[in-house]
Amino acid sequence: MTSAPGRRSSTFTRLLRHGFTDPSDAERFLDSPELAPVRNDPVLLDALGGTADPDLALHGLVRLLEAQETATARQELLDTVIAAKPLRDRLLGVLGASEALAEHLARHPRDWQALVTYEPRDLHPGVEEFERGLADVTDPVSLRVAYRRCLLSIAARDVCGTVEVSQTAAELADLATATLRSALALAQADAPEDAALCRLAVIAMGKCGGHELNYVSDVDVIFVGEAVGGADEDKALRAATRLASHMMRICSETTVEGSIWPVDANLRPEGRNGPLVRTLASHLAYYQRWAKTWEFQALLKARPVAGDLALGAEYTAALRPLVWQAAERDNFVADVQEMRRRVVANIPAAEVDRQLKLGPGGLRDVEFAVQLLQLVHGRADASLRSGTTLDALKALAAGGYVGRADAAQLDDAYRFLRSLEHRIQLYRLRRTHLVPEDEADLRRLGRSLGLRTEPVTALTREWRRHTSVVRRLHEKLFYRPLLDAVAALAPGEARLSAEAARERMVALGYADPASALRHLEALASGVTRKAAIQRTLLPVLLGWFADSADPDAGLLNFRKVSDALGKTPWYLRLLRDEGAAAENLARVLSAGRLAPDLLMRAPEAVALLGDGDGGGLTPRSRASLEQEVLAAVRRADNAVQGVTAARGVRRRELFRTAAADIVGSYGTESQPAEADQGALVDLVGGAVSDLTAATLAGTLRAVVREGWGDTLPTRFTVIGMGRFGGHELGYGSDADVLFVHEPRDGVDEREASEAANKVVAEMRRLLQVPSADPPLLVDADLRPEGKSGPLVRTLGSYEAYYRRWALTWERHALLRAEPVAGDEELGRRFVELIDPLRHPAGGLDEDAVREIRRLKARMESERLPRGADPKLHAKLGPGGLSDVEWTVQLLQLRHGAEVPGLRTTRTREALAAAREAGLMSEEDAGTLDEAWVLATRVRNAVMLVRGRAADTFPTVPRELAAVGRYLGYGPGRAGDMLDAYRRTARRARGVVEELFYGGA
Repeated sequence: MTSAPGRRSSTFTRLLRHGFTDPSDAERFLDSPELAPVRNDPVLLDALGGTADPDLALHGLVRLLEAQETATARQELLDTVIAAKPLRDRLLGVLGASEALAEHLARHPRDWQALVTYEPRDLHPGVEEFERGLADVTDPVSLRVAYRRCLLSIAARDVCGTVEVSQTAAELADLATATLRSALALAQADAPEDAALCRLAVIAMGKCGGHELNYVSDVDVIFVGEAVGGADEDKALRAATRLASHMMRICSETTVEGSIWPVDANLRPEGRNGPLVRTLASHLAYYQRWAKTWEFQALLKARPVAGDLALGAEYTAALRPLVWQAAERDNFVADVQEMRRRVVANIPAAEVDRQLKLGPGGLRDVEFAVQLLQLVHGRADASLRSGTTLDALKALAAGGYVGRADAAQLDDAYRFLRSLEHRIQLYRLRRTHLVPEDEADLRRLGRSLGLRTEPVTALTREWRRHTSVVRRLHEKLFYRPLLDAVAALAPGEARLSAEAARERMVALGYADPASALRHLEALASGVTRKAAIQRTLLPVLLGWFADSADPDAGLLNFRKVSDALGKTPWYLRLLRDEGAAAENLARVLSAGRLAPDLLMRAPEAVALLGDGDGGGLTPRSRASLEQEVLAAVRRADNAVQGVTAARGVRRRELFRTAAADIVGSYGTESQPAEADQGALVDLVGGAVSDLTAATLAGTLRAVVREGWGDTLPTRFTVIGMGRFGGHELGYGSDADVLFVHEPRDGVDEREASEAANKVVAEMRRLLQVPSADPPLLVDADLRPEGKSGPLVRTLGSYEAYYRRWALTWERHALLRAEPVAGDEELGRRFVELIDPLRHPAGGLDEDAVREIRRLKARMESERLPRGADPKLHAKLGPGGLSDVEWTVQLLQLRHGAEVPGLRTTRTREALAAAREAGLMSEEDAGTLDEAWVLATRVRNAVMLVRGRAADTFPTVPRELAAVGRYLGYGPGRAGDMLDAYRRTARRARGVVEELFYGGA
């Protein structure tokens, strides 16, 4: 195209204006001999500019012209392109959108004529038309060529906008059906003796079965086989398996013409481990006995497509009734949602934000939500049983199972995401669901979807908008109609029937759906601002409640809290504006009895859940707790008021700790569950121990202040023992203590002793007075002489007793002694007194070691409750807390004098020190630590769930499930939890046998 100066510049500008990104290259192609007759025709340039990628379209056109075998053929193509607008749009549209189809046309230059015909019957071809297109196939290679030729016409209608995305997906499924039939015919022709022995039906599953296939996707199938006439069944099944395998290879294998798509039979019973072909009776037996929830979900899309269609119809008729019973299975909704979570969790982190299909807000979210609703309501409403996502969504909206506005938004988002997925795959005909990162790819995709102004920016904006809509709606879709069912709706708006609402609540795990619906009505009905906010919050909250073991309790507790706080200006605003607060509250209210009970006594503690960065749930230090408690005591008029204030702080902080523990154990949408179980145990143990110490300090101050003013006649200190001294208290633990006093100068010892005893008696009384706050039981049974000895002793009395009478068990108990409240100097001197006893120079003699072992053995035999399963007793059972602690403490008594790290009151610290000192192997220390952490978690879980302490797993199924949920086990996995506990405890017991009883 040589011309006067300036002409090139003009052409260059025109090419840019028509969307070419490389005008220089485009000019070179336009100057090629192949385009010489039409190089100046404005029709061609306009048509190229209308494609997704004008550069790609022009390059493809030149290659196609070059491939024509004669000048006459080349001229025929050019004449048709210029004169026939339908062909021009179709051909250039395909060339500008698909590099792979351009390559096909270059290899098969006469196939462009498949795009010439433009009659009404060509606009909506079905299986019959595609079978005609594949009629001349004689082998796998010719099948691929014919398949691509048919694909050309589908792609042409798609990129030209002649049909919308759902019709394109249906055509692709119909082409797949015709292709499977052709491949099976080839396999049967290759092995007529096998074909004569069996009936073989091919059942399409997944997107092919649902009539919504992609351009490049695995075609999921299930095979059903039966013997013909009197043929032996085993022989017939082997023949059917050979035919099925051959058919799969014909479609999947790569030839000189590439491959078609993989045929995937892994949705069959037992997956890859199961036989490829089964009889109908075998299929039925499997689904009746063994199938998991997801397998019934997959059957929603089952459709006979090839082979013996009568046998295929028998298959679907036999299995369809089972599909509609799936919603009655235990943990049905939770199973489906857990499967969805697993899919998301398996996406590589680098791909999550680009995953169009599996990522949050992607295609799978819409499909899962729709399928969930179909399974719940499809048994009673046959109109919902379509295998096609958009048809099912339309039916759900028409029946009131989904809000019409929500359904319309999801429909729009799904169509956009499927269109984007189609265009991504069409480019190179490769199976991918990732949105590309390259700007040229994004530009082509944007233009192909009609986004011609700033296509990259517009595409990214639209994609993010639609995924945001899906992410916001896909779970609410299940819950919002429940609110509509109990609230007034606009005229003409469909709503769930009472029975449908009940079905949905049962599917969500509600044991009492009638009560649950009454709670929803009470919360969401009316025209007040409060009811409007609740209607916004509840669809999300219901989802979180359903994710727990006790949705009924979660919803009931939420109603109680809302009734108590609904009139406060900050409560609903907190839940609406801070996502963390609403989710944290839902987790806390549905995780068991303890945290809700603590919250109900002072509902304003909900505010602790609202700190978006989680700081509101961080346990406070002992110093800050003590400062608050002592300040409250100073403001009080008397000891009763002072201790009431201290107990109120304790109740609030127990709630904070329990909430942090629950949220950490369950995880949230933005923060996964805490992986380090030991960290959660340390959090609870440290927080509850610090809180108990601060409460005792405040109570001591209140009692002394009322009885004696600022100064008690005797110095007084409280020594924490057992778990308290070890910073390992659980929610239900008593406070084991010793009381020590020392008369002040000039004070009579009798007067000092009476004062100290009065202090102890009043402290214990005030901490147990019935009130809205949980009592704190103070246990002094570890004192010298046990229950027979005086409650309080002077430091000198302790010294005299321990010097003369100390028993081995008392030395053992002193290992965990630590001052927690009162006179710090006196506490320090008490520690100096007992250190030589609990860390004796030279360790223990053999008699003392035997005594400790004898005590431990007697405790195992005498203290285990009658009827309890020892293997599941977290405290006294084999491998439980007692086993681990006595093993560690024996090492402390024997080696504490020479190993400084062992001089700690904390079990896990002592374990680590023993490992570092070489007193046990790293493996043994890890085994004991794992068992101790797990047993502690079990006790904490039981207290959180039941609201009262216990050392064994609950027997009530719902309570057991709640313990499992806290420990990280999903719905229906309580048995796995118990098995894991037994394994962990058994390994720990093996270490205990060696280290504690074996003379180590």
